[in-house]
Amino acid sequence: MPCAGSVTSPVRLCVGTSAMFRKAVRAFLGPRNRLDLQQKFGFRRAPKKEDPPAIKSQKKKEADSVSDRHVEQQQSLQKSGLSPEFDYHTLQTVPYSRLFKPFCFAIGFSGVSFVGASIWQYENLRVLTRRLIGLDGDFFRDRIHPPKAGQWRREINKFWQNLTEGQKVVSVIIGLNGLVYALWRIPQCGPTMLKYFTSNIASTAICLPMVLSTFSHYSFLHYAVNMYVLWSFSTSAVAILGKEQFTAFYLTAGVLSNLASYAAKVGFQRFGPSLGASGAIMGVLGLVCTQVPEAQLAIVFFPFVTFTAGSAIKVIMGLDAAGVLLGWRFFDHAAHLGGALCGIWYMLYGHKQIWQNREPIMRAWHKLRDPQQPPPKS
Repeated sequence: MPCAGSVTSPVRLCVGTSAMFRKAVRAFLGPRNRLDLQQKFGFRRAPKKEDPPAIKSQKKKEADSVSDRHVEQQQSLQKSGLSPEFDYHTLQTVPYSRLFKPFCFAIGFSGVSFVGASIWQYENLRVLTRRLIGLDGDFFRDRIHPPKAGQWRREINKFWQNLTEGQKVVSVIIGLNGLVYALWRIPQCGPTMLKYFTSNIASTAICLPMVLSTFSHYSFLHYAVNMYVLWSFSTSAVAILGKEQFTAFYLTAGVLSNLASYAAKVGFQRFGPSLGASGAIMGVLGLVCTQVPEAQLAIVFFPFVTFTAGSAIKVIMGLDAAGVLLGWRFFDHAAHLGGALCGIWYMLYGHKQIWQNREPIMRAWHKLRDPQQPPPKS
């Protein structure tokens, strides 16, 4: 009489073989075909459990409240006249992880700006050096410029030559802002302008608008006031930094101010489009007021009211901090505050740590540009 082990061994072998075959079939077919086989042979996955009606209604109320708050924020910005009256798709909730991409873009763009400014300064020093040693004397130093043809051209040339170095640099910035303002007046450009020339962390485009929105103004009053303030501080700022460093700093302050705006919008879940050069201008203001805190400033419509630059920047930053905490929506106070902090930090630490260590960049560019000549000294 056979023992029990001899009877069950073939059964166990068959069961083991069947299990191995099923695993091999599942690995070969994949999840999609496996689902088809389950449905064909009558084996289906259990249906997903639906939420009770009470939980469904609660989730719907929360989504509606978020949507209503988002619409209310957009309407408040549009009523202020600083934001265009277009409707476009944005996210209703934004996680903190969405800030990683703008953060990397801000760091990379700032680095590229200062590298480009270093190369620009190298080229200017190279031209100046060649003039001094007489290599370009026949063309530049000894050349007699003929007078401009036409009265209006002579007047424009005279006006341009009388401007300071800072006013010349800012004139280009004002012209670019004016060009973007004119594009806002074209209805066909509306959707494109709203997507790329306004910064909003809840929008589909978040990196490129950090730069382009710095040159964007929808309201003429907003454009005029910002450009007047920038013009007023241009001579002092460029005298402190030089035109190359000032240009890099202005672009960096604009991008970092938008990054601060993004962080505040995610932190408080208050979304809406932002545009304007105010963040970059606040960076210039913070820089000048830190370098020359005893300078006397005055209000344009009340010239008899004077105050020091150090006091002015403290009051402005205090108002912007209150605006961020209290949720004021007429201006982007987080961008203003971020720009001012950028200017103060750069004047105290950034100029020494960034710009004064640019010599390796200039030497590397010199090896590519003109390896036979010694590099010019900055």
